[in-house]
Formats: sequence, structure tokens, C-alpha cells
Amino acid sequence: MTRKLRLKVFDFIIIILALFFTSYSAYAIYSGPQTNTNVIIRGQDSEWVFPLNAEETVEVQGPLGTTLVRIHGSEAWVESSPCKNQICVAAGQIHRYRNWIACLPNNVFLLIDGNTLDGNTMEGNDGIVTDSISR
Repeated sequence: MTRKLRLKVFDFIIIILALFFTSYSAYAIYSGPQTNTNVIIRGQDSEWVFPLNAEETVEVQGPLGTTLVRIHGSEAWVESSPCKNQICVAAGQIHRYRNWIACLPNNVFLLIDGNTLDGNTMEGNDGIVTDSISR
């Protein structure tokens, strides 16, 4: 006793609306009016800020040793790290606003940040990033 389920007109409308809102949400989140995109590199005791279009190699000291961070071709990535699992290296290259890579064992964090066309930081006028816990 198999019964075929047939989609009705309303089902197609719901599917199309869901696809539209999913696509729009992804577009709104991952695109934006960026002009000055920066890479912020935080280590155990230091912080560096470079434009994403810079050509830089940064050696970040951490508790396990030196993590090598590269910025090239408007992308940033962890080239090598002394951590055991190498998850930060496997994360690959990042280039979009709010993308990040963390090497937790070696206390190294990379973040793509930027400014809007009007010159304000994307987090707000005070430059403070808030999340659901700190609000």
C-alpha cells in the first residue's frame, strides 16, 4: 500500500519562498559595502592589523612556538603552526568580512574586519564587537 505524495501549488510557493529568503540572507550576510578590509592578527601578547591587500608574512609567538600567518592576494591563512591537530592550517584561506581562523592551542586568532563606505566600523560607531552573550 504505497501512497504517492503529490506537491500542490501552495507547496511550490513555500519552497520558492524558502529558497528566496535563504539566498537573500546569505547575500545580506556575506556581501556588504566594504572599502577598507583589514586582517587582524592576535597573538598571546601582540596584535597586528594589515590591509587585506597587503603582502605580509607574520610570525606570531604563542605558548607552543611560532605560528606563521600569510597575507597574499587579498587572502589570509595560517601557513604553519606547532599545534598537534593543524586545524588552523586546514581551515584554508579567508577573504570575506567576519571570516576567522583560530589556533586555540597556540593562542592565535585571525579576523577579517573592515569599514563601511561612510567610514564607520562595521560593528558600529564605537568599534565594539558584541555577540549574544555580551549584549
